Amino acid sequence: MKPIFRHIAKGIAAVVALIAVSATADAQIDAQFSQYYEVPSYYNPAAIGNGDLLRIRAGSRIQWVGIPKAPLTFVGVADMPVKLGSQRLGVGVMLQQESVGLYRSMNAGAQIGYKRKLFGGVLTIGAQVGLLDETFKGSEVKLVDGDDYHQGTDDAIPTTDIHGTAFDVAAGIFYSHPKFWVGVSGTHLTEPTVKLDTEGSTASESAYEFQAGRALYFMAGSNIPLKNTLFELQPSVFVKTDLSQFVGEANIRVRYNKFLIGGVGYRYNDAVIATIGAEYKNLFIGYSYDYPLSAISKASSGSHEVFAGYSLKLDFSEKNKNKHKSIRIM
Repeated sequence: MKPIFRHIAKGIAAVVALIAVSATADAQIDAQFSQYYEVPSYYNPAAIGNGDLLRIRAGSRIQWVGIPKAPLTFVGVADMPVKLGSQRLGVGVMLQQESVGLYRSMNAGAQIGYKRKLFGGVLTIGAQVGLLDETFKGSEVKLVDGDDYHQGTDDAIPTTDIHGTAFDVAAGIFYSHPKFWVGVSGTHLTEPTVKLDTEGSTASESAYEFQAGRALYFMAGSNIPLKNTLFELQPSVFVKTDLSQFVGEANIRVRYNKFLIGGVGYRYNDAVIATIGAEYKNLFIGYSYDYPLSAISKASSGSHEVFAGYSLKLDFSEKNKNKHKSIRIM
């Protein structure tokens, strides 16, 4: 085996081993995005630095419209390729914020990926280190009192705002080829425990804790030009699991003249998805709507998601100064 492939094989084995130990899970905190293919680095830190672009994506998801205090999520990612001597790397950042009821969470991370050319494509082995921040608005808790069925106090429920932060780790493998892409990853691999305390508290032990459960992801997609037309098919799949429960989704998008995008998707036992979008030069905007298929449809009209993005050609030579070209790579 050639040295380059031996190093790649060792790297893959290390990441797979790290992900494989994720056999148990607690609270799952990663957000569900129907346009996961727009922010693959949110789920997989190896999905960075593909092509030669600085790629930025940001979006928001309004979950289960009609249900009070339902999840409201924001995510932003940015990544780019870099060269360190003769070595090609990818670097990226990720920020996600979510509010659910009285909970507020933030997940932020810095990403780096080691790249090697392989079989006509590029294999990336990536890692992410960051922080998981949790807040519970105990000051807004309202406990019913004055009857035979409720009590006005409950030691298990804080009545003041509490907050905590913990170190977080993710890892993944991503392979990008001109005709397809595929990745596997794991998030919250150390199952970080966030100890929640009142701000300024000096207690040696926290009365409240939150543990983030590990999650495993598989993503794959392709770009299929239709011969003698301006249309391209972009099928993709997404699978999430904690090894006790699975979430599976399949999508098919059609892109016309590298400009207009439309598609449909199905998330198993959960929702059907409609997506539209447009690209113009270095700008992107996309919208998706989830129509619920579960019993939650009795209380909610569905979920809405909007993404916007910008891609910038990384060429700082004097000859190409201020001349940028955007190429969509996924």
